[in-house]
Amino acid sequence: MEVVLGGITSLSDELTWFKNEASKWDVMLHGIAPQKTNQDYCRFLKSLMSAEVDYTVAITAFWAIETVYQKSFAYCLEDGSKNPAELIDTCQRWGNEGFGQYCQTLQGITNRCLEKGTDDIRSKAEATFIRVLEYEIEFWNMSQGRD
Repeated sequence: MEVVLGGITSLSDELTWFKNEASKWDVMLHGIAPQKTNQDYCRFLKSLMSAEVDYTVAITAFWAIETVYQKSFAYCLEDGSKNPAELIDTCQRWGNEGFGQYCQTLQGITNRCLEKGTDDIRSKAEATFIRVLEYEIEFWNMSQGRD
């Protein structure tokens, strides 16, 4: 419980960071219409908050989302990654070892839940995991202008 709550609590800091970065890069956050990919992903995430969604399925999605970010940004920190210097702080924010350890802790929680879950729950968690990966690919393609 503490691990999950800690992750949720850090969202306030994340929002402040995003707002500061938007200001730094002269990105206006007001009046922007979300793209379809973003709307679809948000709808999917909101569906995971339903009372009918088993905790194992939800924690699997949470772990997958956090791990995609951590692994992606950690990759950007590797030697020879050719990242622009102005993006290194962003990469370090999510690619750091501490965030990696947090993701490993989430993975441990997820694995324990999956071990205790029924075949049906494991099947739903697997489908949710795959859907998260699909949405992440769509999201990153969208951010690259490849809708």
